[in-house]
Amino acid sequence: MKDQKENRLMNISVKSFATALIMLLCLMILTYALTFVLPAGEYQRVTEEGREMILNGTYTAVEGGIPFWKWILSPFLSLGAEGGGSTIAIMAFLMVIGGAFTALDAAGVMAYMLGRIRNAFQHRKYVLLVIMCLFFMCMGSFVGSFEECVPLVPIAVALACSLGWDSLVGMGMSLLAVACGFSAGVCNPFTVGVAQELAGLPMFSGMSFRLLTFVLIYGLLLLFLISYAKRIEKDPSKSLVYDPEKARQQEKILSEFTRDAKKDKALACFGGVLGFGILLIFLSSVIPFLQDIIMPLVAVIFLAAGISATLVSGMKAKELWKQFGSGIVSILPAVLLILMASSIRYTMAEAKILDTILHSVVGLTEGASKGVVSLLIYLLVLVMNFFISSGSAKAFLLMPLIAPLADLAEISRQTAVLAFVYGDGFSNVFYPTNPVVLISLGMIGLSYGKWAKWTAVFQLAIIAVTSGLLLLATAVGY
Repeated sequence: MKDQKENRLMNISVKSFATALIMLLCLMILTYALTFVLPAGEYQRVTEEGREMILNGTYTAVEGGIPFWKWILSPFLSLGAEGGGSTIAIMAFLMVIGGAFTALDAAGVMAYMLGRIRNAFQHRKYVLLVIMCLFFMCMGSFVGSFEECVPLVPIAVALACSLGWDSLVGMGMSLLAVACGFSAGVCNPFTVGVAQELAGLPMFSGMSFRLLTFVLIYGLLLLFLISYAKRIEKDPSKSLVYDPEKARQQEKILSEFTRDAKKDKALACFGGVLGFGILLIFLSSVIPFLQDIIMPLVAVIFLAAGISATLVSGMKAKELWKQFGSGIVSILPAVLLILMASSIRYTMAEAKILDTILHSVVGLTEGASKGVVSLLIYLLVLVMNFFISSGSAKAFLLMPLIAPLADLAEISRQTAVLAFVYGDGFSNVFYPTNPVVLISLGMIGLSYGKWAKWTAVFQLAIIAVTSGLLLLATAVGY
């Protein structure tokens, strides 16, 4: 029973949980300290067609602060604040995924699927890496999927380990790839679409420059992943998450792989239902109704895929629900981390210092050159992304400020939207305040420290490339 628990895809390690817990606690304390240092202030806001927007030039000082008891209870109070519904939806989504994956894992369906993929690509594994990176980037860039790809992360990680790499490569070709695609935003409805609408631009206009971004970032991601994968392939001890015992266990499971008719049917059932879900995700980019319900819809589809595949594999209903409940319990630590992350924005908004930070960064653009202004807009969004992970929420908050700033600096609004998109997405998988990062790291038992260390160089390279692209866009009048 102990071995089974250790081998679970969704098992959250104590070490990774403790690291994230301490880091978020420190951020909560720092945020509370800032409420005593920064002056409180607010912008005036108007609601148009159900959307709250800031009025530029209306910042004024106000009374602020937050009682100590509210700060202590902020992880729970944030659920009743603006954006709390999204937090609740993410947590419910996570628990469904945790329960379904645990049941599938206990039924042997996951190990069987990995065995089949490994056998098919064991002599062409870099082809598989290239295909998977492209698939996940397209999911992010053309559909706007990010949270919805979480169920596929443990599969990608287990697959990478089975091919002789490690969990970092698996995270890279799934979570990192989808974030890169989301940020390139070729026709991302949740960032590019909303931002262009608020800026008064035709939706998805200026696509050619974002396609260039997509190609360059895809090449950079492949270079990063393939060079690391080849290095640890030659010497596994160079892996930042090297675990010889886990590698031996994985190799033993896959070396004993044999075809099984029941599991073939279970796999077909799982793939068919999940494929339908992926189709709906793609359709959501053109069907507004689906955009509003896509996350709960994906959760329901994955639940159906997990339950049906588990039953088809031969597991009894009683055992299925036992494993499902066990999976939910094992994922609860990640729910606590999500609550702590959401409390940071709540504290800043309640103490009325969120607009103060926004106003201070906006003030840096006064009197700056075109190129500097475009980079400062990038910086503004990068800073706000630490506190507000939702791309569409940031668009409604920032675009009413960014668009007039671009006009005053004689920068095209298309370039301003590009700066917004760059600032919104790439750091999503680096900031510990993003729930998707906490969920994904927790599911595979990877500490945030190792993830941050591994992705730091890539993030710096991304900033350099996108800053260059932004300066180019400004220079050519994009």
